[in-house]
Amino acid sequence: MSFDPVWCPQSRAIILGTWPSPKSWQQGFYYGHPRNRFWPLMAQLTGCPVPETIPQKKALILENGLALWDVLESCTIQGAADSTIRNPVPTDLAGLVQKTRIERVFCNGAKAKELYDRVLFPKTGIPAVRLPSTSPANAACSAQQLCREWGAALAPVLEKGNE
Repeated sequence: MSFDPVWCPQSRAIILGTWPSPKSWQQGFYYGHPRNRFWPLMAQLTGCPVPETIPQKKALILENGLALWDVLESCTIQGAADSTIRNPVPTDLAGLVQKTRIERVFCNGAKAKELYDRVLFPKTGIPAVRLPSTSPANAACSAQQLCREWGAALAPVLEKGNE
C-alpha cells in the first residue's frame, strides 16, 4: 500500500508521483531521498523554508492549495526504477477528486504521466501536465530548469494560495 494522500477539501491541484522509493519508505513520507529535489523546489516556488519534518512538508502542500499522492496504490518494483514497475494497481484518485476542489493534475515525471493517462485519466477526466522528474536520476534536468517548468505550471494554483 502506498502512503496516504496529503489533501484537504480546499486542495485545487494534485501532484502525483509513481510509487515511493526505498528511501521514501525509510523516511515514511514522499520524496524522502536526500538528493530528490522535490522539497527544495517546492520551498523555492512557495517562498517557504525547506521543510524538514513530515508535518512541515504536509503544511507546505496544504497551505498552498495542493494535494500530494502517487498514481499507484501498489505495484511490484525493483528498487526505485520506474522502468521495472509490474502489476500496477491505481489509487482511487477519482474518489479523492470528489472530496476536493482539484481541477489540475501534475505528474512528477514521464512514468507517472504515462500511468496516469492509462489508468486514472479515464476515471477523473482531468488532463494531466507532465513535469520533469525531481528524482536524482533525472540529472540532465538542472535545478533552474525544474524551477522554470514547475513554476510556470504551478503558478495559477500558487498565486491563489489556500482560499
